[in-house]
Amino acid sequence: MHVKVTFPDGTVNEYESGITVHTIAEMISKRLSEEAVCAKVDENLVDMDFKIEKDCKLKILKFSDEEGKHVFWHSATHLMAHAIVRLFPTALLTIGPTVDDGFYYDIDKSSPFTPDDIPLIEAEMSRIAKEDYKVKRIELSKEKAKELFKDNSYKIELIEEFGEDGLSAYQQGDFIDLCRGPHAPSTGFIKAFKIMKFAAAYWRADQSKQQLQRLYGIAFPSKKELDAFVKLKEEAEKRDHRKLGKELELFMMHEFSPGSPFFLPNGTIIYNELVRFIREQYFKRNYLEIITPTIFDKALWEASGHWSHYKENMFLTTVDNREFSMKPMNCPGAALVFKSRTRSYKDLPLRFADFGFLHRNELSGVLGGLMRVRRFEQDDSHTYCTMEQVESEIINLLDFVKFVFKDTFNFNYSVELSTRPEKYLGEIENWDKAEEMLKNALAKNNIAYKLKPGDGAFYGPKIDFHVKDAIGRSWQLATVQLDFNQGERFDLHYEGSDGKQHRPIVIHKAILGSLQRFIGVLIEHFEGKFPLWLAPEQVRVLTVADRFNTGAQKFADELKKNNIRAGTDFNQETIPKKVRDAQLAKVPLIIIIGEKEESSSTVSVRTLDGKVQFGVKVEDFIATALDKINKREI
Repeated sequence: MHVKVTFPDGTVNEYESGITVHTIAEMISKRLSEEAVCAKVDENLVDMDFKIEKDCKLKILKFSDEEGKHVFWHSATHLMAHAIVRLFPTALLTIGPTVDDGFYYDIDKSSPFTPDDIPLIEAEMSRIAKEDYKVKRIELSKEKAKELFKDNSYKIELIEEFGEDGLSAYQQGDFIDLCRGPHAPSTGFIKAFKIMKFAAAYWRADQSKQQLQRLYGIAFPSKKELDAFVKLKEEAEKRDHRKLGKELELFMMHEFSPGSPFFLPNGTIIYNELVRFIREQYFKRNYLEIITPTIFDKALWEASGHWSHYKENMFLTTVDNREFSMKPMNCPGAALVFKSRTRSYKDLPLRFADFGFLHRNELSGVLGGLMRVRRFEQDDSHTYCTMEQVESEIINLLDFVKFVFKDTFNFNYSVELSTRPEKYLGEIENWDKAEEMLKNALAKNNIAYKLKPGDGAFYGPKIDFHVKDAIGRSWQLATVQLDFNQGERFDLHYEGSDGKQHRPIVIHKAILGSLQRFIGVLIEHFEGKFPLWLAPEQVRVLTVADRFNTGAQKFADELKKNNIRAGTDFNQETIPKKVRDAQLAKVPLIIIIGEKEESSSTVSVRTLDGKVQFGVKVEDFIATALDKINKREI
């Protein structure tokens, strides 16, 4: 009996029924068979020794594939767990999933792990890898699984919860762990790994339950890749916005309002400059800014669909015996403004922008500086337009994104198109139409994109933009979402040229996205060395002796009159010390005034990269600085 196997490129081959994925990989190429981590048969991830017994689609996955990478990392999780139980036989394993950049395992151990334990565990992992145990899948009944893990209450709890539909475990040597798989073929497949850190955790993230110890790790097919990752992590730690935010006095957090940043004076300058920049574009691109309330009656959220689709992420309260919520999104408020009076087709497209305060009830465990917060603002807008205007509006937004990311910040970015999710509002025909419009707009702009099936918002498909920072990390920032549902849910109308009532199409847009998150990205991207237009302190004026302070102060005052943010340092310190202090504060332009400068009405200019220019005329310096600021040069 033969089976037909369809590959991702559309090729169809016939094989004997029962052939393993590994054998097929060997038939394709020796290198593929050596690099293959696992495979995808139809929509299911499987081990390489999986037998194909019916016609199917097959994709063989390597570490370079996202799904292959996570299977590789989960195999490394088992490698680490195997080493831990060898070294600490009484330790109880709980769960060990993968995360965005590696894996972790939560361990119940009577005494805490110490830094001295890490090299011991890594050494044991190396021994197990060299022993190259074949990794085998074991199918288990609920009863068999309970017998196998009878001494581990955590595994028993999982078995009770998930055991009705059958369970599986994976064995390597004498180590067996409950797992749905799949896994890399053998322990020797994991060539390079490192335990990155350890931290406290709670069983199932519940603070009322047992406190555990979480070990984080990373693994790669080669030491070269591991070394590159470790170097990147070290660079990322240097750029950590939480560390730099404290050093540069940009923002602070407080336990009295978890997940809600306080912008300090320096950070507030950056925040306001970004808002000013976007507002200038709004004026040029014919947006109308509105200000809407922060708290709304439950009835609004029921109308918008948030109450049934998003309630768990909302902050709820009671006012006058009515249920209210802090707004997690601006769109329902914009809908009320649109509906506040009669609209005509001549009014459209109508672009409402709103920097309103948003609140989302994020879990405390995912909060992280400015990157994940509970209170934030977005450069949100909602465009109300006719069906005929949709494509041109999307094209205009694609240009807006390019202007902000590429032309202003010199960011490279990639694009994703996300389609209808499993839980969605509205009619499938409208979804299909909306998805086609987004595809056409991208095609007309020659923009390559990655398709993300099922990842759209519950009210419409969307285009997401992922920005690459200075060290190659990707951040999802901008989004453009097409909504065929808001008009119907809020009963919105405009009078068409035919005198009849029509529903508007709504386009949701955020380019910077959360201003808090965008500022966090900028801090790390620029390593705190902001371009002149964004720097909280743009110029610092230093003097070589007290007798030059008066003239230097006049110069600083002149800068301020020209709206250049200038500070002074007239302390009793040496010039090298003053320069060093300005450099630590990341001030872009450092001015030094001494005898020569005062007598010639010039200044010496030092930049953060160490370049020095002597004898610069005061008026020339001001003109050049203002030109760079006004052009928002990076």
